[in-house]
Amino acid sequence: MIDLYYWPTPNGWKISIMLEECGLPYRLVPVNIGAGDQFKPEFLRISPNNRMPAIVDHEPPGGGELVSVFESGAILQYLAEKTGKFLPKDLRGRYEVLQWLNWQMGGLGPMAGQAGHFNLYAPQFTPAEQLAYGQQRYSNEVNRLFGVLNKRLADRPFVAGDYSVADMAIWPWIVGYKNFGQKLDDFPNLKTWFVETGKRPASDRQW
Repeated sequence: MIDLYYWPTPNGWKISIMLEECGLPYRLVPVNIGAGDQFKPEFLRISPNNRMPAIVDHEPPGGGELVSVFESGAILQYLAEKTGKFLPKDLRGRYEVLQWLNWQMGGLGPMAGQAGHFNLYAPQFTPAEQLAYGQQRYSNEVNRLFGVLNKRLADRPFVAGDYSVADMAIWPWIVGYKNFGQKLDDFPNLKTWFVETGKRPASDRQW
């Protein structure tokens, strides 16, 4: 059994999608980030960066004591190695996937998160141009990253070979495209991938 410390955000969805795709038994442990659950001592023992998701695997590969993992990219890689699914074993295929997983972790996620913040949640500033700068800066960067992904998907159905943890990591961060100031019609290849990937039962089940 795996305990998934979770709240319904893009980073949380990544892990629930992976667990569903792999058919692994898991138990949701809600971490209400609006109520500050991420700062509770019992959660910090698992995730010292006070961010969800995190997992505790009570049946780790090889047996022994339970294993806890935080950071969504590391969790996806751990689950892929545990199950032998969604991460190629050959060197070239493996790093084809891992580089796009890291692209999401280091680029798309942080930039989309900032765009969503400035477009939806940031307090109003005086003068208003101070807020507009943040909105434009991060929305423009998400636009660039969407363009990178659109180009990547021009000649392939998935981001890196077969459906993989890279797709699982990226897809939830496309869901809120309107909040990031984007139009999917501007990125036809990305739109096709997003729609088709969203039809997978594990993705559709998130809603």
